[in-house]
Amino acid sequence: MISINYRDGRPIYEQVRDGFRQLIITGVLPAGSRMPSVREMASSLTINPNTIQRAYRELEAEGYTVSVPGKGSFVTDRLDAVLARREALLTDFRSLVGELKQVGAEKADLTRVIQEEYNT
Repeated sequence: MISINYRDGRPIYEQVRDGFRQLIITGVLPAGSRMPSVREMASSLTINPNTIQRAYRELEAEGYTVSVPGKGSFVTDRLDAVLARREALLTDFRSLVGELKQVGAEKADLTRVIQEEYNT
């Protein structure tokens, strides 16, 4: 389900969060499905439960999951979560494009990178 790459420069909680985010966006974890418990995930990945808890908190803050006291975490309607994430990423993208312009990146360079990403 989720795997950790210890050579990845990102913190483990980000890898867990991003892994679940991908599972939710692709529909592997459909809306309404129960997320594995923090204890289950920590045990299966052999990492600290606090790390899983942090990833779950971020998923909830981003709108991908909702916590139900005494029941666990559940996937929300993923369409809303996807739209919210898309808007956040577009905001970040606009900021990056502005910074790239300031350091002399050409429009053709940006267009080429976008085309390359869409073709992969």
